[in-house]
Amino acid sequence: MGLQKNAAPAAIAAAVLAGVAGLAPAHAAEQNYPTRPVTMIVPFAAGGPTDVVARSLAEAMRKSLGQTVVVENVGGAGGTIGTARVAKAPNDGYTVLLMHIGFSTAPALYRKLSYDQANDFQPIGLTVDVPMTIVARDNFPANNIKEFLDYVKANASKLSMANAGIGSASHLCGLMFMSSIGTEFQTIPYKGTAPAMNDLLGKQVDFMCDQTTNTTGQIKAGKVKAYAVTSTSRVPSLPDLPTLDESGLKGFSVGIWHGLWAPKGTSPAVVAKLQSALKAGLDDPAFQKRMSELGAIVLADKATPAALDTLVKSETAKWGAVIKKAGVYAD
Repeated sequence: MGLQKNAAPAAIAAAVLAGVAGLAPAHAAEQNYPTRPVTMIVPFAAGGPTDVVARSLAEAMRKSLGQTVVVENVGGAGGTIGTARVAKAPNDGYTVLLMHIGFSTAPALYRKLSYDQANDFQPIGLTVDVPMTIVARDNFPANNIKEFLDYVKANASKLSMANAGIGSASHLCGLMFMSSIGTEFQTIPYKGTAPAMNDLLGKQVDFMCDQTTNTTGQIKAGKVKAYAVTSTSRVPSLPDLPTLDESGLKGFSVGIWHGLWAPKGTSPAVVAKLQSALKAGLDDPAFQKRMSELGAIVLADKATPAALDTLVKSETAKWGAVIKKAGVYAD
């Protein structure tokens, strides 16, 4: 009888020990993380502005993580295909997403998404903010921003404005630009920034709004005409370009912020290591120098989950209203 009474406590103890043993490998994995390369998904084509940021950041984060950070380009559908890939990835910290402002605009732009923007991701932190530039083919008639604004308003029906596809940063900037000047142009969407820029260089389209990470080299080489930047202050790497705000479009401001996410459910210990590596990467002098050369602003003081989460919520509301007013949707 006494043996029967002691059986239950013994069974409970055995179960507890088994549970602890089962937790030990997972706990050890988190403590030792990372033990293999981390994949950073960029939901756009290689060579584009977000890819440029990602490859510089991956190298900077490698130094802190002690493991290679492999950049994988998974483009298509305005970044939503690659974003969905991360949403469905194992939440072990070995797959992360580097995405820009499009993370906040997708819910309004797409009638149906294969992921839940608000619930499928764990924010890690903000990375950089990239101003945009208004650039045109090198033989465009206007020679300064005043002449440019006058010319495009007077010749709107004859002009074409390129973008990197629905939902892209250049598309969003174009929407706000047209709204601000009260003029609409023929817009030509491409499958990425590179082909759009190639056609601008080939004079197949007239102008576009694109990130400094993609246009600075072309501007300095004299291959395109540059008229203005979309930030609220001038960009140090392009000091001669006025802001659209100072050029008469009061309040115009479009910055393409970039953030880093992991799949929802990633353990706090792993998120903390990723966040620490992100902060170290953003503080890396080589990374800061590269971003400065491209006109990007490093957001080291906002490399936290809370800062990214707060911005996503406010930007989702802001751009949702802009997109609804424009009546632009993608299937």
